[in-house]
Amino acid sequence: MSVPILPTISTTFIVLSAITVAIGWWQITQRKIEAHQKTMTLAGLFALTFFIIYLSRTIFIGNTSFGGPDSLKIYYTVFLIFHIILATVGAVFGLMSLWTGYKNKLKRHRKLGPITSIIWFFTAITGVAVYLLLYVFYEGGETTSTIRAILGY
Repeated sequence: MSVPILPTISTTFIVLSAITVAIGWWQITQRKIEAHQKTMTLAGLFALTFFIIYLSRTIFIGNTSFGGPDSLKIYYTVFLIFHIILATVGAVFGLMSLWTGYKNKLKRHRKLGPITSIIWFFTAITGVAVYLLLYVFYEGGETTSTIRAILGY
C-alpha cells in the first residue's frame, strides 16, 4: 500500500498544529507567556501550511472521493461535512484567538483560547480520520473536483 504524498504532508501539518496548540495551552497554564506566544504562532503557521497545501492540491489536482463500500458512503459524507464545518469554525476561532492575543485583548483571548483549542483538537482528529478513510483503510476513489468528491457523484 502506498499513500499519496501531498495529503500525507498536509495531514502531518494539521497534526503538528494540534500538538503545538496543546503545548501552547500547557505553557500558558505554567505562565510561560513568551513561549506560549511563540508556540501558538507556530501552531498557526502549521495550520496555514496545511491550508496552502490543501488548497493548492484542490485547485491543481482535485479531491479524492471515498473509495470504500457504498454502504458506508453516506456515513463518510456526513462525517466529512461535519469535519469541514468544524475546520471552518476552528479556523475562524483560531484567527480570532491569535488576533486577540497579538492585540493584547486578554479578557477576550482567555475566553476564546480554550474553546478554540478544543475545536482545533477535534478538527485535527476528524481530519486524520478522513485521511485514514480515504487513503489507508480504503483505496481512494476518483480524484475529481471538490463538489463531486464531497457529494459522491
